Amino acid sequence: MNRTKAPWETMRELLTKAQEKTDARFGCRPEERPLRDYVRFGIVNLDKTAGPSSHEVTAWLKRLLNVTHAGHGGTLETSGHGSGEIPE
Repeated sequence: MNRTKAPWETMRELLTKAQEKTDARFGCRPEERPLRDYVRFGIVNLDKTAGPSSHEVTAWLKRLLNVTHAGHGGTLETSGHGSGEIPE
C-alpha cells in the first residue's frame, strides 16, 4: 500500500507569473509599510480574560498605542455560551 505524504513533507516552489512594481500612489509592499499605518489601519485580535470590561481593555489599548480612536466588537462576554459548557 502506498503511503500518502503529509502536507509538510511535500516540496513546494514559488511560481511567479510576472514581476511587477507597485505604484506608490496605490500603497506599498507590506514589508515596506510604516508602523504608523499598521497602527492606524490595523486590527488587534485580543482574547480578553474574565475580569476587566471590554470598555476598560479598549481604554488601556488606546493609552498603550497612543491613539484616539479604538473600539471593540464581536463576542464580548460569553456567559457560559461557547465556552464548552452545555446549557441546562
